[in-house]
Amino acid sequence: MTTTAREALGSRPGTSTDRAGHQDVRRRATRRGAGWQVKVPLVLYLLFTLIPFYWMVMFAFRERGSTSLLPLPFTLDNIQHVWVDSHFATYFANSMFVAVVSVIVSTAVAVMSGYALARYKFRGKGTFQLIMLCTQFVPGAMMLIPLFQTFQALGLMNSLWALVIADTVFHLPLSMLLMSGFVANVPESLEEAAWVDGCSRFGGFRRIVLPMLVPGIVAVGAYAFIGAWNNFLFAVMFISQQDRFTVPVALSYMLGEFGVDYGSLAAGGLVAVLPVILIFGYVQKFLVKGLSAGAVKG
Repeated sequence: MTTTAREALGSRPGTSTDRAGHQDVRRRATRRGAGWQVKVPLVLYLLFTLIPFYWMVMFAFRERGSTSLLPLPFTLDNIQHVWVDSHFATYFANSMFVAVVSVIVSTAVAVMSGYALARYKFRGKGTFQLIMLCTQFVPGAMMLIPLFQTFQALGLMNSLWALVIADTVFHLPLSMLLMSGFVANVPESLEEAAWVDGCSRFGGFRRIVLPMLVPGIVAVGAYAFIGAWNNFLFAVMFISQQDRFTVPVALSYMLGEFGVDYGSLAAGGLVAVLPVILIFGYVQKFLVKGLSAGAVKG
């Protein structure tokens, strides 16, 4: 591309005419836009993502027995049946409790431990970070037996606190490493200036570092919320009482042995996905900024 542009312009490299040629070629490429090699995969991926969501909305708001490809005749009976008759309000409250408490605990511990990893030097720090990173390669199924025996000994079976502990332990290592990257991006000179002005170490952290960690806190919190909200494995293993079910477990029990009520199942799925959509709609600007800035540093 460079050679073609130079030949077309008839100029030598490094001259102002050559740079103007580069800019002209770049502007023409930008105006042409992406080719079919880019558009076709993107359209296929978009359809693969949106078709299940369209299926869910159609069945949730369509009368039973209708064969229309649109949610017509429109009805809210499926939503009412799931929310009231199937006790989804209770399952929704259980999932929200587990997700919110997991976010609070995970974020608080991740901020403190991430600050310690980024600002302090101690023996075994690299090994500790490597072990934390390696734990993310361990599937959740391998933690079931140790956690089951621990919760049974502590009397936490059929308790939502068991899910809070399990989700926090499972997601905390990556949250901690992400947060250490965010803290490392904050210049230490800003904290030192605060110390010179009379702030304590904690005061400098609270007044200088913490406000600059907002994108990172949002990113870590969103990661913890999605993980806790969607977790099915721990919930189905540690909870057997129906009034303690979370939304993923309740949805699995809606698959009958001899038939499936697609309207109720789609309405339940819609109720389950709404908090995630609302949260991402609010935090997406912080999430993209935070994840792009939070590189994990050794």
